[in-house]
Amino acid sequence: MGGSNWQKALLHPDSVALVGVSDDPAKTSGRPLKFLRAAGFAGDIFAVNPTRATVQGETAYATLSDLPHVPDHAFILTGADRALDALEECEALGVPVATVLATGFAEAGATGNANLARIDALIARGKLRVLGPSSIGLANLRHGMTLTANAAFAEPELPKGGLFVASHSGSLIGALMSRGKRKGLGFAGLVSVGGERDLSIGDVCMAALDDPNVTGFLLFLEHMGHADRLRAFAQEAARRGKPVAAFKLGRSEEAAELAQSHTGSLAGADEVADEFLRACGIARVTAFEALLEVAPLLRRVAPVTTPRRGRVGVVTTTGGGAAMAVDQLAVHGVEITAPSIETRARLADLGIDAGDTRILDLTLAGTRYDVMRGAIEVLRAAPEFDLVLVCVGSSARFNPDLAVQPALDLIDLPGHPFAVFLVPDAPGAVQRLARADVPVFEDPETCADAVAAALHRLVPNLPASVMRCADGSARYLDEAEAYQRLRDVPVADWLAMDVTAPLPDLSFPYPVVAKVLDVAILHKSDAGGVVIGIDGPDALAQAVTEICENVPRELDGRQVTRVLVQQMRKGVGEVLIGMRHDPDVGPIVVLAAGGVFTEIYRDVVMRLAPVDLDTARHMVDSLKLTQILDGARGHPKGDLEALAQAVVAVSKFALDHDIIEAEINPVIVLPRGHGVVAVDALISTRAG
Repeated sequence: MGGSNWQKALLHPDSVALVGVSDDPAKTSGRPLKFLRAAGFAGDIFAVNPTRATVQGETAYATLSDLPHVPDHAFILTGADRALDALEECEALGVPVATVLATGFAEAGATGNANLARIDALIARGKLRVLGPSSIGLANLRHGMTLTANAAFAEPELPKGGLFVASHSGSLIGALMSRGKRKGLGFAGLVSVGGERDLSIGDVCMAALDDPNVTGFLLFLEHMGHADRLRAFAQEAARRGKPVAAFKLGRSEEAAELAQSHTGSLAGADEVADEFLRACGIARVTAFEALLEVAPLLRRVAPVTTPRRGRVGVVTTTGGGAAMAVDQLAVHGVEITAPSIETRARLADLGIDAGDTRILDLTLAGTRYDVMRGAIEVLRAAPEFDLVLVCVGSSARFNPDLAVQPALDLIDLPGHPFAVFLVPDAPGAVQRLARADVPVFEDPETCADAVAAALHRLVPNLPASVMRCADGSARYLDEAEAYQRLRDVPVADWLAMDVTAPLPDLSFPYPVVAKVLDVAILHKSDAGGVVIGIDGPDALAQAVTEICENVPRELDGRQVTRVLVQQMRKGVGEVLIGMRHDPDVGPIVVLAAGGVFTEIYRDVVMRLAPVDLDTARHMVDSLKLTQILDGARGHPKGDLEALAQAVVAVSKFALDHDIIEAEINPVIVLPRGHGVVAVDALISTRAG
């Protein structure tokens, strides 16, 4: 598979060593030797087992040092302690890469921590690349290199093709392979990365990128660790026209970390992962089965530079089956588009009555080859569609030559991309279509998931990489300090005052709001620390007194020493603008409907930060609240351009490496031409 020394040794070795291989081919540590022989691996295979002279009928060597020559790749099948010894022997001998099956590291308490320290020290020396620990292995099917302990690779006639699978989970590479075989799909390689102590999913995929046998990548993700390497791979894959799809587990709860701010709640782990994958041009599917089925579609649906819903034309031989698919497509935000007058006329020329609905229902007549072929050809040529979905009923199982054969004959001819949804259980038709690289789906949910992922896939749009904040404790700024850090975002006039000092004359007009000013009190309203609608000096004095009485009562005697007085402003709406450094993917900027009900509205859009003005404008346009801010139903129009400029300004906090998180909520959107104004801000920075 080409590349540097370790990359070739990882995926295309000329020799492998199985360290700790068992004589019993049924055992986990015995399977790799059995699988390599069954797959016809043409390179040298060395069995290393100090307790036996032979293993599975082959010569065994006591140590790696006893081998006739240094192997390209060592698969270490022992427990953690002996695995670490074997890694150090690999390093000393100059083995380029080693895969470690053993557990007993991050998950094993104090002993595991000691093991991690030892393996990290070895990796840091930079002489040996390590896949794992907890990697069940990898396979290059075209090379016969089934260097894995996954029992699924006992499958006869392993399905060879163009898909490259990289997974955090070891068992899933076998599941994907066996499911793919059933569907008629084939694989170039499958890799379990395990604990990613050294080589990550991004590294492994990068190593396979220039293999001409690899046509696309499927990723099974459990987390977003090493996102910088995944990002680098995704950009290179896009340049080479090799699509990437991902299925990601987990809707991680990070309540303890995120409870201090709305931004943290809105930009949780899964939401950030979704935006990161989108920005990388990776098609994320929500159904596991769709991870396999989307691959042929991605090769035919080009990514776009600006977001779109996607316009789908539907032709069917079964109205009920098509309705199921249409319902699911609508749920996924895809537009079902009716044939235009011109398209209906072209269909009529072929004797096909298009009716007056959005779905072209051919009924039983559609089971005729000429009718189905003609309908597909007309819809594929129609400019109103981005993709055509062909829904086939019972004929797919009993008479595939009638309604399925047209798809096989047309797939490589010019026209819009198309996909086939088979309503009945028709395994024969599925395999015929898949082997011809026709995108084919077996249930409406998976079909809609994959079609939406393909139509919504973007060309990678990644800002310049920004250094992450250094690790360390966080310090929150009080509201006055936060205002002093804001750049290019207008702030409503304010002053900070000591509650024991004489009441100052204000340089801005009433009405005003008074707020407790204390870095330890982030949620001021909940503590009784806010009084609004203050219309004069006497009312201000009374408000300060109320705050000084309320806060100690609500917060176990916490005394108030300072308050912030700020001019009240009224606009056409309120938004939240936030920025936070995600520990995995780096900085993100968030725009959401603002105010105290932000998390209830869940009207939010985010991007990787920093963003330019065009991206910020797209963010503003994507917010549901924008319909109101832009004058819906007689509502006054807000200054959306100034709002976009404020988003850009907040996103630039990503360049301030001491800022962990910044949130302005609310930002008051004033009438068009009058800008925006911030009336509350929360910023956390690295302490020290």
